[in-house]
Amino acid sequence: MSSPAYLKLLTNTGKVIYTDEGQSIPIWELTVPPSDDACLKDWATRFRQNYCLDSDIDVLRDGTGLTRSQYLLDFAFPDAKVAPGPSIRAGDFAELLISDYVEHVLGYWVPRGKYSEKESRNESAKGVDILGFKVVSLGKADPNDELLTYEVKAQLSETASNEKLQEAIDHSHKDYLRAAISLNATKRRFIKGKDDEKIDLIARFQNKDDRPFIYKSGAAAMLSTMAFDEKKLKSSTVVNHVNQKNLQLIVIKGSGLMTLAHAIYKRAADEA
Repeated sequence: MSSPAYLKLLTNTGKVIYTDEGQSIPIWELTVPPSDDACLKDWATRFRQNYCLDSDIDVLRDGTGLTRSQYLLDFAFPDAKVAPGPSIRAGDFAELLISDYVEHVLGYWVPRGKYSEKESRNESAKGVDILGFKVVSLGKADPNDELLTYEVKAQLSETASNEKLQEAIDHSHKDYLRAAISLNATKRRFIKGKDDEKIDLIARFQNKDDRPFIYKSGAAAMLSTMAFDEKKLKSSTVVNHVNQKNLQLIVIKGSGLMTLAHAIYKRAADEA
């Protein structure tokens, strides 16, 4: 798919915070647009596909007596009010935006689909948050091919910081072991869809010893204005990270982020 129009709302502030260890943290900002901004329709449409393809929704709701909107709100999307639904919404919203950042800003291919496979809508998708792939040449292994794993944590409500970036860093450290499971799960999805090209691409990254590649890691935090705490960001440590030499960090801040997340979920349902 082409680059989403709503990514215009995500901008690099040019500010970089350095941790006490000297690790750089670029600061980006997500601007909440007016409710009539045309890009929101595209955002809602793309957002919905992560949970339920438009081509599948009528088959899935058949027999339930529910409208498309009701089906999405009751069976696919995390609950807007009942815990842990709102926190799952925040986490999914942040993961999906960072997925777009990894794909359309950093230039990796990011497979989608795991959100549609949740056994419960009010739970986080299992495994590595984001997988990104970059190859020199399709169908041929090159040692300069790249696998990127990204962990994302979010605090969109206007509450004090809970050190979400450090949580993302700590979870990213575990991705070195979890990546194999997530690669296998992703491959399974494409086997079901009989997508041989993507199956082969994922297989290329399943044996680093025999087919070397560059392994990169990422940790991201999306924070509300109140949760954005420079002092806590500076105290973040990567000293125990298994891949610290190839680790990138990013923080996205903004005001009204939880309101925006709820608005995208509502619009995605209403416009189905």
